[in-house]
Amino acid sequence: MKTLFVVDPLHTLDPGIDASIGLMLAARRHGLEVWVCGPTDLRVVAGRVLASAREINPVEPSGANGARWTVPVSWCSEGPPGVLDVAAEFTQVHLRIDPPVDARYLHATYLLDLVHAAGTPVTNRPSGIRALHEKLLTLGFPELCPATLVSAGIADLRAFIARFGTVVLKPVDGFAGTDVWLVRDDDTAAALLASATVGGTRHVIAQEYLAAVRQGNKRLFLLDGEVIGAVLRLPADDDFRIGMPAQTADLDADDERIVAALRPLLSDHGIVLAGLDVIAGRLIEVNVTCPGGMHKTDALLGTDLSGAIVRRLLHHAPTTLPKGRRSA
Repeated sequence: MKTLFVVDPLHTLDPGIDASIGLMLAARRHGLEVWVCGPTDLRVVAGRVLASAREINPVEPSGANGARWTVPVSWCSEGPPGVLDVAAEFTQVHLRIDPPVDARYLHATYLLDLVHAAGTPVTNRPSGIRALHEKLLTLGFPELCPATLVSAGIADLRAFIARFGTVVLKPVDGFAGTDVWLVRDDDTAAALLASATVGGTRHVIAQEYLAAVRQGNKRLFLLDGEVIGAVLRLPADDDFRIGMPAQTADLDADDERIVAALRPLLSDHGIVLAGLDVIAGRLIEVNVTCPGGMHKTDALLGTDLSGAIVRRLLHHAPTTLPKGRRSA
C-alpha cells in the first residue's frame, strides 16, 4: 500500500522534530510505501488528480526505543520521480503543508477535493481546512477561551489592553509563534499595535494574557475526536511562548469539556487529526492545517503518538483500490 504526503520541501523540514517526518517513519514501520510531493506537483488531467511524486525511505533515528533521538544528516533516500493517479494508487493522502492557508494552499485543497470525492481519504479533509480557520475557530466557543478581541482598529486594541493590562497579540494568519508579542499597557503599546496592524489595515488577535502559562501550555492530540495523548510544554525563562514538550500530561475536567464541545464540529468537517492548545483550562487555539508536536513528543519523551495515528488511519483507508497507472 502507498501513502502520499503533500508537504513543504523536504529540505525545510527538521527530521528530529517535524511531525510529518514522524508520520512518514511510522508509515514505513507499518509496511506502507511513503511517497512525497509538493502542492504545485498536483494537477488535474481529464478529471483525475495526478501527482509528480517520488518514493522516499526515511532512516530510523538511533535510540528510537526511548527518548532523545539522534537523527542522521541524510535522513532519507529518494527514489526516481513518477507521475501517479492519486485516488487510484494511494490508500491515504496526508495534507501536511504548513500554514498560512494562502492561495497555494487553497489551490491544493481544491484539487484534493477530487481525491476525497473519489474515495481516497485525505487527512485532514480539504474542505474542512478551508471551513475551519484555526486561529478564528475558537471564536465560536467564547465560554471556553480567554477574553479575545479580533480587530484592525488601534483604538479597540488599546482599550482591550487597558482592560486587561497585558495581552498576547498575534497575526490572524500566523503560525509557530511567529510575530506573537506580549503587549503591556505602557508606552510601547502604540508602536507595537501600529506595526502589527500595519497602521490599522490588518486584523490581529488580542487575547487576555494568562499568567498560568508559566506552569505550562497543554497540547491535546486529537484523533477522530478522541484524545490519544497530551503533553505539557513549558516556556523558557526569557520567553512567554511555548517551548519543547517537558512531560506527558493527564486530562482534567476542563480538557474533557473542551474536547466534548469541539468534537461534533471537527467530525462534521472531516478533521481527523487536530492539536488543541490549552492553558489553565482555557482553549487557546485549534491546529487543523498541519497538526504537529507528535514527533517532537515521541523524540523527547519516548511516546509513540505517530505510530498510534498511523495505525488508526489505516482503518480509515479502503481495503482495496482500483489499479492505477504510473508513467515516468
